[in-house]
Amino acid sequence: MSLPTDFGPDSGGRIKGVCIVKPIVYGNVARYFGKKREEDGHTHQWTVYVKPYNNEDMSTYIKKVHFKLHESYVNPNRIVVKPPYEISETGWGEFEIVIKIHFHDPNERPVTMYHILKLFHSGGTSDLGMELGKGLVSESYDEIVFQDPTQLMHHLLINTKQLTLGRWEHNTNFEDKKEKTLKTILDAKQKVRMEIATYKNRLKLAREIISQFKDEIAKVQDQQFA
Repeated sequence: MSLPTDFGPDSGGRIKGVCIVKPIVYGNVARYFGKKREEDGHTHQWTVYVKPYNNEDMSTYIKKVHFKLHESYVNPNRIVVKPPYEISETGWGEFEIVIKIHFHDPNERPVTMYHILKLFHSGGTSDLGMELGKGLVSESYDEIVFQDPTQLMHHLLINTKQLTLGRWEHNTNFEDKKEKTLKTILDAKQKVRMEIATYKNRLKLAREIISQFKDEIAKVQDQQFA
């Protein structure tokens, strides 16, 4: 990819007051072999990836993606310099993968994410793993926020191209997940409000009872000293 060269010596200068957000999806897909492989005991083939949430070519602003696998793998540090940003391997266990995104502008710090490689269904409702004819899927939504980007980075971020003219989809319906999560939060807020109101009423009642007892005690004391 050729980068613009007309930004001058101050291209590292920041554009104040500008904020650009790039939503991404990262995670893994895993497929079970059906049995343990004899030569190495591996049970799954898996792919870990970073993808754009929107239909855009991230190579416009991403220079490379560094995937750090478990030390048991030959060459655990894998570098991908063009889309698709993904690594495929086989294995038998789950472990943490460090994903580090580097940008074309060296003035922008790399972004690091951590993903637990998922091979087995946990059965929990919060588990993103699901059978879609593509094996188990475990992926997350995140956002890379560029606050006050450099002139060069700003140019790269606003000049991305579409990856495909077709419909852009993900394994996980994040919009549906977003709506359900929002509803859960709103329901929880309403429950908290109701509980606060209940405890306020109980506190008010307790204070009134305490006040009555104080009045009774005062009356008794006045009668004793009368």
